[in-house]
Amino acid sequence: MPVVRTRRRTAALPALMAGLLALALAACNEAPSPPPGAASAPEQSVLVLAGRLRDNDLVGFAHDAIPPGLHPAMAEAWRAGRTRWPLEELPFDHRIPGMLATLSEPGAEKKLQRDFDRQFGNAHAEIRSAARSLGLFGVKYLENDRSLSPDERHHAVQLVAAFSAWGEQARLGDPKRARAAIARLGLAARRTHLASGDAFRDAGMDESLRRMGPMWAALKDVLRSYDLDLDDSLGQLQASLVERDGDRARVRMRYPLAGSTIDTVVAVERIDGHWYLSDFVRHARAATAARAPAPDPAAEPGTTPVSPVAPPPPPAAPPPA
Repeated sequence: MPVVRTRRRTAALPALMAGLLALALAACNEAPSPPPGAASAPEQSVLVLAGRLRDNDLVGFAHDAIPPGLHPAMAEAWRAGRTRWPLEELPFDHRIPGMLATLSEPGAEKKLQRDFDRQFGNAHAEIRSAARSLGLFGVKYLENDRSLSPDERHHAVQLVAAFSAWGEQARLGDPKRARAAIARLGLAARRTHLASGDAFRDAGMDESLRRMGPMWAALKDVLRSYDLDLDDSLGQLQASLVERDGDRARVRMRYPLAGSTIDTVVAVERIDGHWYLSDFVRHARAATAARAPAPDPAAEPGTTPVSPVAPPPPPAAPPPA
């Protein structure tokens, strides 16, 4: 599906909030910090990755999520611009360079605050309506998205519904909270020095992810200021073995999120003695085999991509999440 271009300042806040929530969704695929010898049992495979996320260690996350034999090919594909895995596990991964570029611009905080005040400031009723509409649309879209595995689809539908409910209650139109969030994210974005697709490519996978670690920490802090504590959700996650057949198994995960209970099952597989999430391994293998993509609009000055799946925003206020 094509990516539609718009002027960055017009779409800055929807892109910012979409990117923020996308990173939050990624965290909810995992669990609390790993015990010694994690990955030696199927139900512990998610704990290894969650420990990395809780420590804001995205480099470790990328290395623990796939077998060591895939690492050289993944680094080469990243350098060639064929992939941005594991950022591609995020539903709005193509927005990330544009989001960082927007936040890193000189005077970005004042510009974004002006845009926020004009489009979202105290528009609580409109934002609640938009969050509800996006939730309904997102669930319907995901239910028909054949690119997802059944496990991914089942999990994603629950996440979208939970985030939609959170968006209706989170007071995302509060100008004071927005000012603090924009300042926090702007500082973190500038420190990444990753304001374009080329910057991600030139830095390489490990260095890019190392720089993104503090940005991920800032995003979690901002979400917490809107009464969404991902670390608390992850800390309450329960993982249990559903079934195992040789080197393949299925693990059930249950955890609270934004007042809802997420209950899902993931497939895991053992490779060279260690357990990995099957969908992550599948995505990584596809990424290393992919051809180079077309130029990323997010890397071009003055533009930022708009999600091809998002419905037209309500006239009163474009959707913040």
